[in-house]
Parts: sequence; C-alpha cells; structure tokens
Amino acid sequence: MSPLMRHIEACRNVQLPGRRLTLRIGAAPVGWVTPEVAAGLRDYPALNTGLTIPPAQAGELEDIAGDLSSRGWFRLRHEAFDVRAGPDGPALARVDRGALPVLGIRAQGVHVNGLVRRRDGIHLWVARRAADKALDPGKLDHLVAGGVAAGMDARATLLKEAAEEAGLPEELAARAEPVGRIAYTMERAEGLRRDLLHCFDLELPESFVPRPADDEVQEFELWPLRRALQAVAETDDFKFNVNLVLIDLFLRTGLVDPHGAEGAALRQALDAGES
Repeated sequence: MSPLMRHIEACRNVQLPGRRLTLRIGAAPVGWVTPEVAAGLRDYPALNTGLTIPPAQAGELEDIAGDLSSRGWFRLRHEAFDVRAGPDGPALARVDRGALPVLGIRAQGVHVNGLVRRRDGIHLWVARRAADKALDPGKLDHLVAGGVAAGMDARATLLKEAAEEAGLPEELAARAEPVGRIAYTMERAEGLRRDLLHCFDLELPESFVPRPADDEVQEFELWPLRRALQAVAETDDFKFNVNLVLIDLFLRTGLVDPHGAEGAALRQALDAGES
C-alpha cells in the first residue's frame, strides 16, 4: 500500500452494516448502532417498538442523547448537529455533536486549504491543534476546519470558523472556493465516524498572517506544499481526516501526478462515494 493510500484506507476501515443495526426516524435511516447501544435505546418510550422514532417524536432524540450521556455513553459537546437521512436531505431532528459517533449519525464538516502562492511555489498554512483538545490534541490541522452545526450550511460554517479560529476577516474568507466533497466511514475510539467533508481552497496574500483567535489552535506555520506532502507520506502528524483533504490537494496541484498509477488509484479511492 502506498504511503498516501494508507490514510484513505484508515479512514474507511469499516463496512456497514456489520454487526450494527439501523436507527430510523420514520422510514428514513439516519444512524447505525451497536447491539449494546440498541439495547439501551429500547429503554425509551419513543423507541419502544424498535429502533424507529416516529417523525412526530423526532425532537425527543436530543433528550435521549442527553440521558445516554448522563449514563456514561459519551461526553456532551453542547453543540447541536442536524440529523439527516442523506447529506443533502432535510433535517429530521437535532442531536448533540458528542452523540453522533455512538449513534452512527452522519456529521458534516468544512476544511479549508489556506494557500499562498510565492515565486518558489505554493505554500500551505498549517495549524497545530491545542494540547487540551478532546480529540486529536496537538495534531496538525487545516487553517480553518470545523463541524457544520444545526441550522448552518458549509459556507456559513466556513465564515464563522475562519473568524473564530484564524482571525480571518469575512471579506477575505469569502473568497474561498469549493473544490469538492470527501466522505468516509471510520471506526474510532469514540464510535462510528460517518463524515462528509466540504473542501475549499482559499488563496491568501503573503501579507496575511493568521492568529489563533480561540483556544482550539496553538499556532500557525506556513509550509511549502512539498513539506506537507512529505509529512503526510511519512508521518501521522496531521489529524486523520486532514490527510484526505491534503491528498486531494496534492492531486489537483500536480504535486502527485493525477495520471500516474498511484494518482489514479488515490483519486478513485477519494471519489468512492458518500458514506
């Protein structure tokens, strides 16, 4: 397996259903739960006929998740995410972000490649996550990255996270261009990650220097893009899903030949459908 392909395989390390059972709102499948979680869910009246919540009671999912957290199933993140049957479908309910992996509900996020074009080539702004982050502390990350909260879309999330994480003024962040979507289904310590990443490129002037504007990022560094390629190929220093977005960037910029055998295989793997 190639040094880059290993990251794609790591993020797609589970096939559904496996031993999981389908969680539904009405007829719509919204999640996948282990038998152990399924047994716990059957304690709730809205689910007492199985793992199907009647649409009229879908609002109870937030309360159910809160109770599951109090019983030690997961840690609340105090941020609501929309629950959908498909990535572009209507929101059927809301639930705390911390519940998503335990319930196998899809999350959506935004990742922004912060690019600077210099005479010696393309450079990439790299963030280092805070050491006290609950997930992947100290890992390398994108200039801007964050989950799409309930009631928001990818563009609104980008503008919000750009200001909060990197001190990017809205007029600059608004220049970001969508370049694709990447999905994966992954077993992690916190549960099942079914994530859809909205990917953007943002070309920045050399004069702009991002600054940590909240407690989620320790620092930013500007790297030659080839240094990022070396780090992805040789280490696990980047947060697991950042690797996928960077591999896509390497292919689109030609740093990895998209027409060669490895590049074609990487592109096919990245484009292998939404979770």
